[in-house]
Amino acid sequence: MFHHSQDFIREKKSLLIPQVVEILDWKTKEQLCFLDKVEPNATIREIRSMFHKLYPQWYPARQSIKLDPRKSLRNEEILQHLPVGTTATLYFKDLGPQIGWTTVFLIEYTGPLFIYFLFYFRMPFVYGLDERFTSSPHPVVNTLKCFCLAVSSLACICHSFHYIKRLIETIFVHRFSHGTMPLRNIVKEWKAVKEKEDLEMSKNCLYYWGFAAWLAYYINHPLYTPPSYGKKQINFAVIMFLLCEAGNFSIHVALSDLRRDGSKTRKIPYPTKNPFTWLFFFVSCPNYTYEVGTWISFTIMTQCVPVGLFTLLCFIQMTIWAKDKHYTYLREFKDYPSVRMPIIPFLL
Repeated sequence: MFHHSQDFIREKKSLLIPQVVEILDWKTKEQLCFLDKVEPNATIREIRSMFHKLYPQWYPARQSIKLDPRKSLRNEEILQHLPVGTTATLYFKDLGPQIGWTTVFLIEYTGPLFIYFLFYFRMPFVYGLDERFTSSPHPVVNTLKCFCLAVSSLACICHSFHYIKRLIETIFVHRFSHGTMPLRNIVKEWKAVKEKEDLEMSKNCLYYWGFAAWLAYYINHPLYTPPSYGKKQINFAVIMFLLCEAGNFSIHVALSDLRRDGSKTRKIPYPTKNPFTWLFFFVSCPNYTYEVGTWISFTIMTQCVPVGLFTLLCFIQMTIWAKDKHYTYLREFKDYPSVRMPIIPFLL
């Protein structure tokens, strides 16, 4: 009993002995700094702050602190829990200029909003068609033209509503587990981007902006033809569109509420009193289900081939994301509801 007490006291004292942290460049192995008298219970976040004081140009979000040249450490990891001795050797990698994820999504979603308007207002440099090809003295033709303009206007309202909703969610609803991303990933740099998430983010601006221009070009074209079934088809599509947008927003709020306390721990999402969240009974990612439904309704509303192709690509990409999240839930939670599918109830 006495020996156990001595061992405990000796161990406790050793834990309280300040440690020395040596930080090397991850590539050249050159010593960048030597931090002495670092508390054993210091976190990697605190070590980042100490390093930032010595090198102001490398703010914490720009730093990747590694235990070895390959493995990055999380902010919440504690020094004394790492497999190091009294002198800890860590490696630093410069991640480059950073940009907040909120800013990233604001850039991605603001682009389609304004690009669409360029085509909706039919700027002369966009179409440049002669008036004689887009006008007629016959009243039937002019009536059809007015109906086409009405459909184009409704499509513009729905498209704008969708991206304005995304902007609002980005600012007020979404909670991001990672605060920033490298600035270079906003544009497409195939050589600089190697990791899967970075590759996806590098494509997003071109993806959203490019498709917005392609869709808007055809929907607002002076020779655009309206849906085959007229007002009935449009009314059905508008109702479906609004329901899916409401459902998507409800799911995002429900997911955000899981991290209301600021926790980054993954939790199982469950339906709430909001009927739109009841889709959680059947799928793991109902936000993707509603998102796909939104673009299906937009395709029905506009009856435009490019919109249909965009919807198909959305479905493929969101199915991949939904499967990844679904299998992550199954891997992390043994009590995860077995009836749930990734994105389509009972099927997929």
